Amino acid sequence: MRIARFTKDGDLFFGVVEGDDTIATVAAHPFGEIQLTGERQPLADVRLTAPILPSKVIAIGKNYAEHAREMGGEAPEEPVMFMKPSTSVIGQREAIVYPPLSERVDYEGELAVVIGRLCREVPASRAADVILGYTCANDVTARDLQKRDGQWTRAKGFDTFCPLGPWIETELDPSDLAITTTVNGEARQASRTDKLLHGIPELIEFVTRVMTLLPGDVILTGTPEGVGPLRVDDEVSVTIENIGTLTNRVVSRD
Repeated sequence: MRIARFTKDGDLFFGVVEGDDTIATVAAHPFGEIQLTGERQPLADVRLTAPILPSKVIAIGKNYAEHAREMGGEAPEEPVMFMKPSTSVIGQREAIVYPPLSERVDYEGELAVVIGRLCREVPASRAADVILGYTCANDVTARDLQKRDGQWTRAKGFDTFCPLGPWIETELDPSDLAITTTVNGEARQASRTDKLLHGIPELIEFVTRVMTLLPGDVILTGTPEGVGPLRVDDEVSVTIENIGTLTNRVVSRD
């Protein structure tokens, strides 16, 4: 099932994408049993937004060995965890705003996990029980500020620096999926999720030992090698096998 979030005539709804061209409106929210209103409309007639607005986005750094090496270090023994604010989240076709404080903004295509229920201290063996589904993500990063600050909050926390979408796929085996990132149609990243150093069950166990996760919270699982700069007017797309493609254009703040 593909769960989307969309606006129509100024109102915001959850919906289930049926086939390639129809969206069915959900009566309330996607947590628990899905109930439909019976209203259906062409997907082309609505505007998709971020498929979820999380209370928090937990991201994992250096979770592909080749990416760790391209960043000038070795892969860590434990997951490296940081956070992005909910205000950084945008959706399909929404603009990434290039901040005037930075001279180097990078794309980082990633698989994102969406949490489906309140949970804490979840053992890896039960991780699947707390997952609603999966979506595409772009952990946009002001690389120069990341290097300057020595920590990552400012570099990864700008408004619009966490595109998610286009929808949440609930029926998916995430263990070996192709993940690619293109800029203006040119391939920049190409890898598979079987190269994750710390798999999704391990990540959920690790994160929930630290903090309680709420329905809709998002875990970004890390980016593969091939990260690089974005410029104003670039179009960046993250495609994950059996999910779809998340596309955003970069604009100037001015």
